[in-house]
Amino acid sequence: MPSEQTIKIFSGNSNPRLAQSICETLDVPLGNLRSVRFSDGEMFVEINENVRGAEVFVIQSTSQPANDNLMELLIIIDALKRASSKSICAVIPYYGYARQDRKVAPRTPITSKLVADILSAAGASRVLSMDLHAGQIQGFFDIPVDHLYAMPVLIEDIKANFPGDGDDVVVVSPDAGGVERARAYAKRVGSGIAIIDKRRPKPNIAMIMNIVGEVKDRHAIIVDDLVDTAGTLTEATAALMEKGAKSVTAYMSHAVLSGPAIERIEESPLKRLVVTDTIPLSEKAKKSSKIEVLSVAPLLAKAVRRIHLGESVSSLFV
Repeated sequence: MPSEQTIKIFSGNSNPRLAQSICETLDVPLGNLRSVRFSDGEMFVEINENVRGAEVFVIQSTSQPANDNLMELLIIIDALKRASSKSICAVIPYYGYARQDRKVAPRTPITSKLVADILSAAGASRVLSMDLHAGQIQGFFDIPVDHLYAMPVLIEDIKANFPGDGDDVVVVSPDAGGVERARAYAKRVGSGIAIIDKRRPKPNIAMIMNIVGEVKDRHAIIVDDLVDTAGTLTEATAALMEKGAKSVTAYMSHAVLSGPAIERIEESPLKRLVVTDTIPLSEKAKKSSKIEVLSVAPLLAKAVRRIHLGESVSSLFV
């Protein structure tokens, strides 16, 4: 295991439980950090231990409230840089603003690129993230980016719940952009794939148009990187059931679950929604009988350890 004399792990307030789990896996104590908010809304961070010459990992998902969590991460990085840390790796299990990765209309920003620039300017020397919404976001950084996938964790659950040769299972992509992901899952499960052709008239509003592929009398497994308002997910579930699917289960890396997501999931014929702990569930989501959480702490811990030892991270997914 990494020596606590050369590696330090700190956490912001977005997901302290995940950070603690990573530290327990690595047998490294969680760093002593004080983060407070003043009455005017400003944040203040103080590092309460020596980090001079240390390799530091800061664990912070930029999930809701995205702006507060992002700002806290930047302030922590700045504090560590000014305390003479040797290197600072921003471990961002869920990278917020990732869906703003291109200009969708005239005079609109590419905010995921802006966030990348800000992280570099703050002093981050490396970024470790999981299931980025768009792979090209890695190219927005001028520092190394290690991109992890929750697939090994999710595949293990799929195989446990859908044993057999995959003939009665079909992996479903909720849109054309997710076909590559669906194909990767289907290859490991040994099943066929289906694609949902949808058109989105407005943000967060999805209209299912057609299903390409055979789903009748099969257990449908929807795979995607995140679930937000669950509009696409529930519409896709209804469409799959109408086409004769035996059941519908969804596997998503990031449980954003904003707005009416929980109500939509509870009212839909969806059997299970399996997510990871890159984003902590709200109290409302924890009460849902359909939502299950798998931890990616061991996977993140392996990546942190390999970065520290100078070993390959990509070999985790070979």
